[in-house]
Amino acid sequence: MMEERYQPKKIEEKWQRIWEEGKSFRVSENSRLPKYYLLEMFPYPSGQIHMGHVRNYSIGDVIARYKRMRGYNVLHPMGWDAFGLPAENAAIERGVHPAKWTMENIAYMRDQLKKMGFSYDWEREFATCDESYYRWEQLFFIEMFRRGLAYKKLSTVNWCEKCRTVLANEQVEGGRCWRCEQEVGVRELEQWFFRTTAYAEELLGELDHLTGWPEKVLAMQRNWIGKSVGAEILFPLMGREEALNVFTTRQDTVYGATFVSLAVEHPLALELSRSTPQERTVREFVERIQRINQTRRGADEAEKEGLFTGAYCMNPFTGEKIPIYLANFVLMEYGTGAVMAVPAHDQRDFEFARKYGLPVRVVIQPQGKRIKAEEMAEAFVEDGVMVSSGPFTGLRSSEGREKLAAYLEEKGWGKNDIRYRLRDWGISRQRYWGAPIPILYCDSCGALPVPEAELPVVLPKDVEFSGEGGSPLAKLPEFFKASCPKCGGPARRETDTMDTFVESSWYFARYACPDEQGAPLDKARVAYWMPVDQYIGGIEHAVLHLLYARFFTKVLRDLGWIALGEPFTNLLTQGMVIKDGAKMSKSKGNVVDPDFLIERYGADTARLFALFAAPPEKDLDWSDQGVEGAYRFLTRLWRFVSHYRDALASAASDLDPKELSPTLRELRRQIHRTIKKVTDDIEGRFHFNTAIAAVMELFNALSLAGKDESIWKDGTPLIKGGVETLVVLLYPFVPHMASELWESLGHRNSLEEIRWPGYSEEALEEERWLIVVQVDGRVRGRITVPADASNEFIEAEALADPKVKGFLHGKEIQRVIQVPRRLVNIVLEG
Repeated sequence: MMEERYQPKKIEEKWQRIWEEGKSFRVSENSRLPKYYLLEMFPYPSGQIHMGHVRNYSIGDVIARYKRMRGYNVLHPMGWDAFGLPAENAAIERGVHPAKWTMENIAYMRDQLKKMGFSYDWEREFATCDESYYRWEQLFFIEMFRRGLAYKKLSTVNWCEKCRTVLANEQVEGGRCWRCEQEVGVRELEQWFFRTTAYAEELLGELDHLTGWPEKVLAMQRNWIGKSVGAEILFPLMGREEALNVFTTRQDTVYGATFVSLAVEHPLALELSRSTPQERTVREFVERIQRINQTRRGADEAEKEGLFTGAYCMNPFTGEKIPIYLANFVLMEYGTGAVMAVPAHDQRDFEFARKYGLPVRVVIQPQGKRIKAEEMAEAFVEDGVMVSSGPFTGLRSSEGREKLAAYLEEKGWGKNDIRYRLRDWGISRQRYWGAPIPILYCDSCGALPVPEAELPVVLPKDVEFSGEGGSPLAKLPEFFKASCPKCGGPARRETDTMDTFVESSWYFARYACPDEQGAPLDKARVAYWMPVDQYIGGIEHAVLHLLYARFFTKVLRDLGWIALGEPFTNLLTQGMVIKDGAKMSKSKGNVVDPDFLIERYGADTARLFALFAAPPEKDLDWSDQGVEGAYRFLTRLWRFVSHYRDALASAASDLDPKELSPTLRELRRQIHRTIKKVTDDIEGRFHFNTAIAAVMELFNALSLAGKDESIWKDGTPLIKGGVETLVVLLYPFVPHMASELWESLGHRNSLEEIRWPGYSEEALEEERWLIVVQVDGRVRGRITVPADASNEFIEAEALADPKVKGFLHGKEIQRVIQVPRRLVNIVLEG
């Protein structure tokens, strides 16, 4: 017996139990079915899910359930990005071991996700802190080390004092730590790197083929990789045998170079001032600037600072002696760390030159105009015509660049070159809660990989956290003391752990075969499931996780573990959840607890609101009224089906469309129109909000039909079909209620077994009437109108008909007479 009152808690617990016991969403390879791999970015187990998770995973669940109903073999897994600083910080602050804190959080969040009814294959679940996961990551590291793709070097690194660890450039946002928002400084440390630059050209070129990715993300990655085609030019140092190697993309402006700028990290930065009056001042300047994060230094809005080194070099094209400055905005990691400064044609050089009284020389003029250096308010940075440029004067910039590059090589003054903004990925972290780097150091043999038979290098659990920062592994002899695998002598184990982004750079491949024990990946199963057909996550990962995952996929391909080079075919970046004008966060006090929503309204209401309030790619403005509205709709639907259930369950299903009345034909048309609308909105655009709106409109039409006795008498089979269609269409969005309604309507098979409904093109065709239009009783035209057109609409169409209008010109209409479905007669005065 169907309950009259909608009780979401009872319904949802019932269906979650049925799905779990029946393993409804367990999946395996099936060559007879087309596969569909749907994946949302897995969560960090911070303690509990938030509304951003609810929205993200509800979006994915709609697609997963829909694709199953379309006949796809759907892989929809879930797991945990479990290493990271918050767990370690919790250990320090609360005296709880990171492993215990993490596992307790995972257990709680798993329960929350199950209460939301998400259709995951939970048998594929794993956490990246599992030894069975990171042991393979250590194997990948060793294989990369052997190929020169993993290496160690002394490097100036971004340093977060609060987290007491190194950050990759991509993890510094606006000069602050991406995790704790503390201002980031710099240090010199020995660090492990992955050679991402070895794949720079492929990472850039393949973006053109990622047609299923948002253009904004593609643009962000292109900018981060930052390919620059230009030339290296040698500027001889005055009084020395050496030359400064300068990289530029604007060699057409070389005749306008009036000084050279060096990065403070450049090897010659201190050397050039040695034994000069500037030596002390230069050293102090270098030390001060080096303490500033490079992201802040390189920002366009940052104030330009510099200092004369006391040294000069020669512009090889003009023969002019020009000064060498240190400049805060020149970065060692891009180009060569030395920049030929052309103030007239580079804005930063222009601001620097004006500040320090350096010459500004115009060597590029815009077509048909003339710029004077003394009148310039800003640099002219566009292409133009070369002037005051020796034998190259009169050439267009593009042509000049080509000829200058060739001239450089001919004279031995430089060469063509390509540079990338992308830097190698620094993966060393001086913290505990991460995957140990599998390297041993022997005084006799150097750095050696841990023998593969000894993997995994297990992260020890018996450690103490003092709160002093750094990794406790460096203070744990039983961990770092080892034997050299080559000579048998004493060795020291690496105590740095890997950046947690390493774990998230290949987890999607492991989901294809999480039970594989003899290798990191089962090539056959990976070949079946990969690539991910639809990936869903936040835009904030555009140049962090997404770039690293692409790089790692290419590395795994070249190591022979997989056969593909790109991991994600399509990407959806969902918007944030906004409340009171800001992104939800605990610090802002504007968080909505999903547990509260589930308890008060049910998971289906939470899902429906998150999907209905805005398109997925847009930010969602939280609204308590919106949640109440979603709950009211579900309650109305429940009451409607409960009220008519017996009549609908016993109604015949056979229906002859030709025998339907005009009203019922229109209702049938709306049913099929709704199927088409919902299908198109899910399939092509993921516009779930408009899909839900169409279902609501259909429900309103069915509700009105149910109240009309004449319609109910003649159209019960149609209404039954309409209600069943509505329930099926709602299933991906509100699966618990839809499943319960489906069962209450007498169906023994579950909605997981039902195919997505199709629509009839014939039913979509709108019935129209041919109306004769008379003027003073004489036929003057004909119009066609929809069968449900009002008298006002028909009259307006008749008066607007071009043929009819010719007989009305300058005459006043006395009245308009209509014969329903047949005729309009326009009566004129006199």
